[in-house]
Order: sequence, then C-alpha cells, then structure tokens
Amino acid sequence: MKLKHLFPAFIALSATSVLAQGDLAPKYSNEFLSIGVGANSLGMSNASVAGVNDVTAGYWNPVGLTEVKDFLQIGAMHAEYFAGIAKYDYIGIAKPIDDMSTAAFTFIRFGVDDIPNTTQLIDASGNIDYDKITTFSAGDYGFLFSYARKMPIEGLSVGGNFKIIYRHVGDFARSWGFGIDAAATYKLGEKWKFGFMMRDATSTFNAWSYNLDDQMIETFELTGNEIPQNGLELTLPKMILGASFRQPIVKDFYVRSEINFDLNTDGRRNVLIRTSPISIDPHMGIELGYGKWVALRAGIGNMQWIKNPDLTESLTLQPNIGIGVGFKDVRIDYAFTDIGDASVALYSHIFSLRFSISDPKLKESASSTE
Repeated sequence: MKLKHLFPAFIALSATSVLAQGDLAPKYSNEFLSIGVGANSLGMSNASVAGVNDVTAGYWNPVGLTEVKDFLQIGAMHAEYFAGIAKYDYIGIAKPIDDMSTAAFTFIRFGVDDIPNTTQLIDASGNIDYDKITTFSAGDYGFLFSYARKMPIEGLSVGGNFKIIYRHVGDFARSWGFGIDAAATYKLGEKWKFGFMMRDATSTFNAWSYNLDDQMIETFELTGNEIPQNGLELTLPKMILGASFRQPIVKDFYVRSEINFDLNTDGRRNVLIRTSPISIDPHMGIELGYGKWVALRAGIGNMQWIKNPDLTESLTLQPNIGIGVGFKDVRIDYAFTDIGDASVALYSHIFSLRFSISDPKLKESASSTE
C-alpha cells in the first residue's frame, strides 16, 4: 500500500485550517516557494541570489535577468519527492525587452495527487461502503511576473516580482494570494557581485475559503478536528543577502563561489543563528567550470541544531552536489539534493533543462547574405 493512501481528506483540511484560523503569520507559510528551481542552483545549496544570470533568476533574484542575452530563454524542471508521492514542476520564460531591461514569467507547482477521500466511507448507520471512496489533489501554484532593469549607476540593477498564489485541497478548500518581491544587485568589477532579495516585501496575503458538506463536518467533529473557517494567512518578509566571486584560472577554466544569508522575520527558527524576531540561515556553494560547456558544483546548507539523548545539541549540515553540461543552445543540469530534511536525508535526483532561442530575424538576415 502506498503511503499516500494513508492520508484521509480531513487531515489535509485540518492543516490548512490551523494556518487560516490561527496566527495570521504562521511559520513556513507558502513554503513551497522556498524549495528552489534549477538543478544548477540546487547543486550549490540554493546559493544563487548574487550570481544567478539565466531564466531561473525570475525565482532567485529577478535582477539577474538583465544578463540574459538570448532572444528567448526557457527553463524547465520536474522533481518527485517522498517516493514519488509529491510532484514539483517549474517552467520559466525570460525575454529581454531592450539593452537595459528584461521581463520573465515563472510557473511553479507542488502537489500530491490521487489522495483518497474517506470522509464518506462510513454512513450514519455505521456501514462501510468502499465505493464511496473518491480521490482528490492538493496543490500549490505560484505565478511570478518579473521585471528587471539596469540603472544609470554603473554596476547597479534593480527589479522585482509580482506573484499570484493559488492553493487548493480538492474542492474542499482553496486560497488566493498576492505578493511582491523586491531585488537589487551590484556588480563590482569583473569578479564580485552582491545581491539582495526581499521576498514578500509587502507581506503576502492568502485568503482561504472552505466548501464542506454536513457529512464532512460530522467527520471533523467525530475525529476531534477543528472545523475550518474562512480566514487569512499572512507570509512575512524574508531578506536574502548574497555575495559571489568569480575567478578565471587558465584559458576558459574558472571557479565561482557564493554565500547567502537568509534572514527570516517570522520568529525563532531552528537554523544556525536562532534569534527573535530574525533568524539567520547561511548556505554556500562553489562551482568549477570550463566555459559554457561543463561545470561541477557542490554546496552546504540547511544548517540545523539537533538535540542529542544527553540533551546537548549538535549542528547538522546538508551537502549537495551537481553537474552541468552545455551543448549549443541546450543546457542540462543535475543535482543530488534533499528537499530540506537534514535529519532524514531524503535525497533526490534533480534534472533541469535550459533552452536558448536566437532571434529569427537575425537568422533570416544571415541566410539572405549567404
């Protein structure tokens, strides 16, 4: 029996109910938007805020889109977690508007499908009818619209995201949310880049609504679960600071390193620096590459304190590795990474693709001159 068959509908609904009815600013709100996109960044433990320069910048730091020089860039990724129970998908499109600005669109989905709905399994007389079992999906969707522009100050670029969030648990519960991200980068010479990302800069509001019939409400009462009520969920701002250094070695060989600091504003978290109201979570990565052809990557992140049997604490680290290969207008990246649970280490193989499309007008012009 698959693990997902053990999840009845009222458990999923109870989780959303706690978020919507409790504190408006719960920890880990909209956390599906913190997983990351692109195996190139995941292999470096998500240390990408300063150095990102491709279509995935629409997620990591929209300002990095100003370094996209292709007519159009398309990125895609599919990943599965927990033995294939949860599916994670990403598609991104980036298009330069002119020499100074770029726009992009990012789509993210994290969902669990075919969850059995057992709320109708037992009727009022106590009879069990397995034909009453239906299935539903629980999914989180993110739609990010990005814009970035180079500023008159040399090396400085700014940008941001407008994002729409849709979350649902079958037909029983759904929410819509809206938020804004703000970002900036500063390039110092040819080697140093500094990045700043403010996620949910104005806070992101999710409005939850529920559609429960009488039998489902009765199931909640019998199982001791609180009946969900319509409400709001608030995602507080999160600041990410990053510094990237790129050093040429010989010919086309180079080494690039980056360190990021995530500053969470939703209270004390179990990260390296645990304070209230801000907790600081550092993560870092390194990349050794040869031009645009091949790159080896490694990173360390997800630093957490684990309590030992003798009540002392130990610091755990999550290592990640990856590799990227480029050929003409196609790039394939791979990462061996964990979704974020260092104590269990549920590592997954992640692949992502990036396509670069040239301007068709330039191709026609080149063909006519030959």
